[in-house]
Amino acid sequence: MSGIENYLGFLLAGIIMNLTPGADSIYIITRSVAQGKKAGIYSVLGIGSGAIIHVVLAAFGLSVILAKSILLFNIVKWTGAAYLIYLGIRTLIDKSNIFDNEKTEFEKIDLWKIYRQGFLTNVLNPKVAIFFMSLLPQFIKPEYVNSSIPFLILGGTFLLTGTIWCLFLAYSASFMTDTLRSNDRIGKIMKKVSGYVFIGLGLQLIFKRNG
Repeated sequence: MSGIENYLGFLLAGIIMNLTPGADSIYIITRSVAQGKKAGIYSVLGIGSGAIIHVVLAAFGLSVILAKSILLFNIVKWTGAAYLIYLGIRTLIDKSNIFDNEKTEFEKIDLWKIYRQGFLTNVLNPKVAIFFMSLLPQFIKPEYVNSSIPFLILGGTFLLTGTIWCLFLAYSASFMTDTLRSNDRIGKIMKKVSGYVFIGLGLQLIFKRNG
């Protein structure tokens, strides 16, 4: 199929990878629990948009540069880590309750911010690019490695299964929102937890080995 071998094997591997908790899952769950279903959906859309960038880069070979250049890898890595830490610090110093936003204001402003943050969180993670460049070639016939078509098909498949799983996480986590909104103390705790989670993810990206 368009230069792809063992497509079912790739599908199974992709589903297993999607089910493995990571930074994206934590971000989606945090947003969904703290700010509701719409916030969770927009975080999924943002992360999915970032993943599309990685799929396109992998398909056209641009990620090879990132994989081979230690300097470029570290620049992207530190930029992504700094952004996550920035989100965490900004969340911690904000004294408002995480559930205080009015619905109209939330729809006009915060949803776009959540989408943008999800996008940047994903696209600034160099390990996502390395992941695509490492996994996808394993399921492409050698004579087709110079073609972008099999990369796009496999990347699109992974993106589809990942989006379905992420939407499930968002919907499931958002069921907790109504209960949390009725408790002012829990709202404040969730805000602090969100901040520490973002900072923790940033620090993990900095200190985790590249291997």
